[in-house]
Amino acid sequence: MRFVILILLPFLAIFLQSTLFHSYSIKGTVPDLVLVFVVFYAMLHPSNKSAAYGFACGLLEDLFMGRVIGINAIAKAVTAFLLSKMQGNVFQENVLVGVMGVILGSIINAVILLILSLTSFVVFHFDPTIFMQVLYQILYNGILAAPIYFMYYRSSHRGWLRENR
Repeated sequence: MRFVILILLPFLAIFLQSTLFHSYSIKGTVPDLVLVFVVFYAMLHPSNKSAAYGFACGLLEDLFMGRVIGINAIAKAVTAFLLSKMQGNVFQENVLVGVMGVILGSIINAVILLILSLTSFVVFHFDPTIFMQVLYQILYNGILAAPIYFMYYRSSHRGWLRENR
């Protein structure tokens, strides 16, 4: 059951991003729920599994969005890998750790996407409003992280997302 839920979460996130949260956007910016779930996974699992999950979720998002295939996959894989390496010394039960992880993950993901965009596109139109949209997305992700992290962490320790030991 755990495996099925981990596969369905990014599909649900993309669906919610493109329907419900599109109606409740902040200045045209919607949260990146796929990134939120990748960050939560990375905070609770080893780096190799986290990077693989981040890559798979990012690739799914790339295929759905129809943009450059692989850019989100690489960004989410690297973000998950880095956050997973940092998670060893934190008190994971605290909701604020989840919120700060999502904020940090959003910043890392945005920087990686910017670097990949600058190096992969022949013409990249640099617009100062990109920074405002990234800031709004970081805030939106951080606000949604608290209730989602509480449910995700609880499920990963006592619910359907718990690993069989």
